[in-house]
Amino acid sequence: MIEIFILSLVQGVTEFLPISSSSHLILLSNYLNFQNQSLSIDVSLHVGSFLAIMFYFKKDIIEFYKNKILFYKIFISSLPVMIVGYFFVELEIIDKLRNLKIIALTTFIFGVLLYVSDKFKSDNNIDKHFTLKSAVFIGLLQVVSLIPGVSRSGIAITAARLLNFKRLDSAKISFLLSIPILGAVSVFGLRDMISNENFNLTKFNLISVGLSFFFSLITIKYFLIFIKKFNLNVFVYYRVFLGFLLMCIAYL
Repeated sequence: MIEIFILSLVQGVTEFLPISSSSHLILLSNYLNFQNQSLSIDVSLHVGSFLAIMFYFKKDIIEFYKNKILFYKIFISSLPVMIVGYFFVELEIIDKLRNLKIIALTTFIFGVLLYVSDKFKSDNNIDKHFTLKSAVFIGLLQVVSLIPGVSRSGIAITAARLLNFKRLDSAKISFLLSIPILGAVSVFGLRDMISNENFNLTKFNLISVGLSFFFSLITIKYFLIFIKKFNLNVFVYYRVFLGFLLMCIAYL
């Protein structure tokens, strides 16, 4: 039960902050030897995060019916990472990338890139400047997030900041893009989970969904409050420190 709580906390917090959820979950399973991090629990955690982002942005989702152009841009921007991600999983490329050296390097490098992008001027907002061109640019950069340690939210925010979007708008773009991506991860994950002959829905699955939903919702709410007032330096410092620490462990 404690393992479920920790995994849900890590998933809920790191999924939406620019620090990479996959790398933290991998590190937890590898170094704490968690027994409960099965496919069904992993899927349950992502379902919880998906439900949380849907709930928080329910008004924006309803607005998609009125503003279909924004919906199409969000969908187009999400396509590259979903398509490439599907082939990465089918060809088992993802598994080959899950090692400490790669996580250490990507955590450090993309932390520095986040710092650089956050120094760009920020005049653009999502309502006026989120064009098809910017949607494609952000979408293509999101493909890099398939490498553990990069962070999907981190690279989306970085890309938006490079295009001079305000911090709050960059975060909102990142969150809106997570809806179809988390939806796809949840759907395919549930498909694989249910198709497993040994699948059995347990209370741990339901608890994982509930806790992940709670921690995700809290993270989304307070990150948006935080980013209105402060820059992204705290996340940069965390990534650089963690990346340096992991490089010491991996290479020394």
